[in-house]
Amino acid sequence: MADTPTPTSAGGGGIENFGYRQELRRSLTFTDLLVYGLVFMVPIAPFGIFGSVFQGSGGMVALAYVLGMVAMMFTALSYAQMSRAFPMAGSVYTYAGRGIGAPVGFLAGWMILLDYVLVPGLLYLIAGVAMNSLVASVPVWLWVVGFVLLNTVVNYLGIETTAKVNKAVLIGELVVLALFIGVGVVALAGGRGRGFDLTPLYNGHTFSWSLVFGAVSIAVLSFLGFDGISTLSEENRDSAKAIGRSMVAALLLAGTLFIVQTWVASLLVADPDALIRDGDPNGTAFYDAARTAAGGWLATLTAAATAVAWGFANSLVAQAATSRLLYAMARDRQLPSFLARIHPTRRVPVNATLLTAGVSLVLGLYTASRDDGITLLSTLVNFGALTTFLVLHVAVVVHYLVRQRSKDYWRHLVAPVLGFAILGYVVVNADIAAQRLGFVWLLIGAIVLIGLMATGRTPRLAVATAVADTADANAAEESK
Repeated sequence: MADTPTPTSAGGGGIENFGYRQELRRSLTFTDLLVYGLVFMVPIAPFGIFGSVFQGSGGMVALAYVLGMVAMMFTALSYAQMSRAFPMAGSVYTYAGRGIGAPVGFLAGWMILLDYVLVPGLLYLIAGVAMNSLVASVPVWLWVVGFVLLNTVVNYLGIETTAKVNKAVLIGELVVLALFIGVGVVALAGGRGRGFDLTPLYNGHTFSWSLVFGAVSIAVLSFLGFDGISTLSEENRDSAKAIGRSMVAALLLAGTLFIVQTWVASLLVADPDALIRDGDPNGTAFYDAARTAAGGWLATLTAAATAVAWGFANSLVAQAATSRLLYAMARDRQLPSFLARIHPTRRVPVNATLLTAGVSLVLGLYTASRDDGITLLSTLVNFGALTTFLVLHVAVVVHYLVRQRSKDYWRHLVAPVLGFAILGYVVVNADIAAQRLGFVWLLIGAIVLIGLMATGRTPRLAVATAVADTADANAAEESK
């Protein structure tokens, strides 16, 4: 649009420099991006998976979140570098494709789809379980249907509507979180729970690195949202640097909140040994801790907040991010072209949004019928995200250090290598079933890629050669 400002990328221009036409509406500021990332991560995200992380970490939930934040911080730094070089929608699909090669980008996009396409269904399921715990007469599946319909309407109305809703919901989440932490600390000081100690950070009776990193593979689910900011690069109206800065800021703020709330909740668990031994099949461990602190009203409030945060706010932005990824891949003819259609007035990828809603609905209804639905989807979502983050780190080294001859060894070698090493260890210690299903998904993607190449549709990315070369040179110069 003529009246919409175009951000100055690291290369000195917009997406036209890379052979694309600006179709999405540029209206998001740094604050909008930060709020989007926080809402996507959900400041109260541990409410819904607290029991699973507690069991997996041997009670050291705070330690799992500390390690998760460190691992994700290295990943955020790599995202920041690639978003400056390639300020386009598509997240790691775009960065791996342009940083390494188009076929690698396709496989990275295929693996991140395991995260992006499944995560809205997971969010709807967790929200449905939370609401069912409050209103047992309404089944989980009906809550899932309601949340899907509501979010699809809001996303259809446009990214500005989504941004406004995000801010309102974020304020509500922070109020509930502050209330829980305040009441919880007072309760611990008054003798409820186990009192104050360091066991949520270190417990010598249960500690082992493989145990804790296995729990990190679950805990990182709470952090999977900062990367969603990168899918909005073509709707960012500020400098391309705003994308990276908002990722780092969102990660630091959310990570700090995760550590504090899980520390307090861990000390309020009535029977830690039983939770470690039996797990949390009903997903209510956090609400039980809230009940220990202040009774039923706080348990009800935290459950209701989880439902709104996961089923409405988080899934709203997850649906938006997924639709942008599908749009970016379809625009490059690596998915069916109908997914690249932009609504003429709303300026949103309408078909991709509707497809995301449909897949989320089917997944939510199916997993709602399974006792292990939340655990199954959580492990699959995490495995898809973590494997693509590994590729992202490689892309930073290849693009900047190998191609651009960058001398910034910290940002373009040391940080990506450290991030790769930490995430690699987490993936190795992840759930075996998730590993198997994840590699099956990767194998299917490889078969699809071979099919594309055999039919003359080898993945290629649009390029405006002369301009893009200048952009790369400017990006390398700025990184020095």
